Amino acid sequence: MRTFKLILLALILAFVTAIVGFSWFTVRHLPMRSDPTAFSVPAGASLRSAAQVIEAAGIELPAWQLELLGRVLGRSSKIKAGSYEVEEGLTALALLDKLTRGDVTQGELVLVEGKTFRQFRAALNEHPDLAHDSLKLSDVQILARLGAKEPHPEGLFFPDTYLFDKGSSDLDVLRRAYKSMQPRLAAAWERRETTLPVKTPYELLILASIVEKETGVPADRPQVAAVFVNRLRRGMLLQTDPTVIYGLGERFDGNLRKIDLLTDTPWNTYTRPGLPPTPIAMPGLASLQAAAKPPSSDMLYFVARGGGSSEFSATLDEHNSAVAKYQKR
Repeated sequence: MRTFKLILLALILAFVTAIVGFSWFTVRHLPMRSDPTAFSVPAGASLRSAAQVIEAAGIELPAWQLELLGRVLGRSSKIKAGSYEVEEGLTALALLDKLTRGDVTQGELVLVEGKTFRQFRAALNEHPDLAHDSLKLSDVQILARLGAKEPHPEGLFFPDTYLFDKGSSDLDVLRRAYKSMQPRLAAAWERRETTLPVKTPYELLILASIVEKETGVPADRPQVAAVFVNRLRRGMLLQTDPTVIYGLGERFDGNLRKIDLLTDTPWNTYTRPGLPPTPIAMPGLASLQAAAKPPSSDMLYFVARGGGSSEFSATLDEHNSAVAKYQKR
């Protein structure tokens, strides 16, 4: 009997010791090689492989201990892939909570309306939180990777704020921006004015990009669209400076000269009728909608007043007077 009691007491002590040890293990602060410490859990990773990644990142938590904790708490199959960042003071239990919530760190990239694809690529290349998988690819190769059918990338990417897991491929951001533009362009095309002088959604995208570049203040956007639609209907040259600038490419030094307006390129709307062959920038939703359904108007000209707004005119005489008033004063 005495031997049985001693064995029972030993088992109870061992159980209590295990409970205390397990509790201490779950709540103690984990030493780290650096503060903060970042690591990435790949898609499809098991708890064991994730624990090994975490240990290799410099968090002093043996992989088997984190795996055991996950299994004991029934969370071994609930971890989520992504990029994580943790700071000193973290416990094993808090770490497991973070993994199962998918509390990942995110990067952010803002794609601004009116920017060109060249500028978009530069922003991607300079972003410290992205993997630069597109860096050595040509524009054509990027389009192929995205499964895009268009031969030219300009205008195909919707300007927006894109959040992503740190360490994500820049191709993923490009793919999201491309896919984001498609339904918006389709919706604008579906709701377009039936007499609009454009034949395809792509031509609507071109027109919207010109409206985007020529709009100084949002209130002017519908009238800007109306002017270009009216000029297209009448067979007039669009004569819009941003298309000329786009055709100059990297040769443009910030100063548009008369010789530039006279030098023919596929995008020079002073020398060529109709729309240019591609968009000249990435239009936002408001420009897509304005280009698709411009207001009824007889305006054919506009000139900058200063401060971003424009003066609109129906006749050349009125326009010349506005130019004299606002540009030659």
